[in-house]
Amino acid sequence: MSLLKNFHMNTALLASLVILSFISVGFAIGQEIFWLAAVLFFSGFALMSVGLRRKRKHQQTS
Repeated sequence: MSLLKNFHMNTALLASLVILSFISVGFAIGQEIFWLAAVLFFSGFALMSVGLRRKRKHQQTS
């Protein structure tokens, strides 16, 4: 049960969205929708930066 004690649902959801965004980039490139691939690529990095900022803020407070 100690694994579930440290589980943060918001962090897991954010990480899943980042992974889904980058997987979708591959799908968009395969469908030759390059503008969508670019949008998903940058949104993946934006979501990743949000997660890293939250992690840094959490580490500073604890």
